[in-house]
Amino acid sequence: MEIKAGKLLSDINSPEDLKKLSKDQLHQVSDELRQYIIDVVSVHGGHFAASLGVVELSVALHYVFNTPYDQLVWDVGHQAYGHKILTGRRDQFPTNRKYHGLSGFPNRNESEYDTFGVGHSSTSISAALGMAMASYYKGEKDRQHIAVIGDGAMTAGLAFEAMNHAGIANSNVIIILNDNCMSIDPNVGALKEYLTDITTSHTYNKVKDDVWNLLGKLPVGKTFSRSMAQKLTDGIKGMVSSSANLFEALNLRYFGPIDGHNITKLVDTLSDLKDIPGPKLLHIKTIKGKGYALAEKDQTKWHAPGLFDKVTGEIQKKKFDIPQPPKYQDVFGYTIIELAEMNDKIMGITPAMPSGSSLKYMMEKMPERAFDVGICEQHAVTLSAGLATQGMRVFCNIYSSFMQRAYDMVVHDVAIQKLPVVFCLDRAGLVGEDGATHHGCYDIAYMRCIPNMVVSAPMNEKELRNLMYTSQLETTKNPFVIRYPRGEGVMQEWKTPFEEIQIGKGRKLKDGQDIAILSFGHPGNFAAAAIRDVKAEGINPAHYDMRFVKPIDEALLHEIFTKYTKIVTIEDGTVVGGFGTAVLEFMNTYNYKATIKIMGIPDRLVEHGSPKQLYREIELDAEGIAKMLRELAEVKVLVS
Repeated sequence: MEIKAGKLLSDINSPEDLKKLSKDQLHQVSDELRQYIIDVVSVHGGHFAASLGVVELSVALHYVFNTPYDQLVWDVGHQAYGHKILTGRRDQFPTNRKYHGLSGFPNRNESEYDTFGVGHSSTSISAALGMAMASYYKGEKDRQHIAVIGDGAMTAGLAFEAMNHAGIANSNVIIILNDNCMSIDPNVGALKEYLTDITTSHTYNKVKDDVWNLLGKLPVGKTFSRSMAQKLTDGIKGMVSSSANLFEALNLRYFGPIDGHNITKLVDTLSDLKDIPGPKLLHIKTIKGKGYALAEKDQTKWHAPGLFDKVTGEIQKKKFDIPQPPKYQDVFGYTIIELAEMNDKIMGITPAMPSGSSLKYMMEKMPERAFDVGICEQHAVTLSAGLATQGMRVFCNIYSSFMQRAYDMVVHDVAIQKLPVVFCLDRAGLVGEDGATHHGCYDIAYMRCIPNMVVSAPMNEKELRNLMYTSQLETTKNPFVIRYPRGEGVMQEWKTPFEEIQIGKGRKLKDGQDIAILSFGHPGNFAAAAIRDVKAEGINPAHYDMRFVKPIDEALLHEIFTKYTKIVTIEDGTVVGGFGTAVLEFMNTYNYKATIKIMGIPDRLVEHGSPKQLYREIELDAEGIAKMLRELAEVKVLVS
């Protein structure tokens, strides 16, 4: 079904086309852009509410600034759909987040208007500052650098580190704080309260009005000199006490808050600010999901709702002929409550992912024992370490790719001190439409190299429950990683009595001939399907679920290498330094001879698409594993 853009939007193929319109026409462009996003996302899926909230800002930025010469950096990128549509990708937009289609985030390989690749939050100010410093060094002092960051992303330490530097750097940076009180879930923490206070304070708004009255006298154009601008900014600094404003205290000129849905005000304000030298911060107030009533009302649900009827708002549900197993995330969410009811030392921590990780269930039932700390992965890990020093058994639930941001804390604050923090790494493996920035490819490799660390992966929901149970026992003294994928598992009857799993102990699922499959985690189910596929061809591989990559089950490996000379390792992590590498290390250490094939995520970036498409692409699905088994069955192995 072809989705047509509105009258004005259909003629905008670049920001230069947008600039041909009058300021009065920008209202219609904004309406058409918002409707086009609704039309496309309702049919094709994607992130939704965030982009609706910055429609007017997207239009104003490309209208006022000379992009891509003026460099625009979006934080995270959930809100960059309008930006993509206005910069030559309107007709491609229905392919957004689809296999071989547009990326769901700004991507430097996709467009010169995407100045920085952004999939994780809070990077925009650092990136824009780096660009600005380079421009100043090269003598491009007319070049503007704009970072658009949400109040949720602003909670991260990286954003404060960047602002601290921006305040003293000789650079032309405009930071636009998009304040909508949301990330994916509602924002938390003192910064949220501060932004609310600064928005509602009568005293501060009096100062704000004085600032804008002064700005109103700004003679825009060639007659406006740098010395005049300096006098203006000095006057503003005098009116706004540094002690009254966090951003002014960091030497950032603060303007706002203003209505982020008033396109005329945005255009006028941005036009004024680009003529004021030095680092500046514009605070705008927006509504996530603006223009679609249901998204405004339930912003978490409509962050990325999937396909929906744009008229009724009914979200399409997947249709199954038989009941489906629960998601791994929900198994975690329900199981941690069961364990917490048994053990009063258990606590839960997540950095801004209570809904995605399903820690929300514990937060609702046990609010004094489960916490969302905001987009602060480093803090989440070290907070967990601090709790562990006092005897708490902490489940720190972080997406695999987000854990990369807290790696030093894992090593320094947890592993070196041998604190029994349980890291539940959600979204392990290929996550799908979010692509390379979100795939959980590297955690096996980066966790198994750390001393004192236990690294495990369940093959199914029952195993997840039992690993969680094992990890919180008093006899478990080490930091403990449990990694599992996004989405549905494989078991209908998953809620079984808890059983302790011996740490470092794998299990044999079936005997076989000639070939042994060693799987780690959920991909063991792909291997089991492949074994069924090749059975009729007389190929009968053994199958072992190793459960742990560290410590690895050496007794089981001795048994395997003694009996089999053809071995396939299966994992949903990178083949470089992962589970397969661990098996090779064992073989080398004990001087075994065998043909080993390592199957996993290849040493390249895997882009976006559905998990099914991506696993087929890298031949890690049942069909790809069956193909490998057929090839290996033909291999002649000479053992000396």
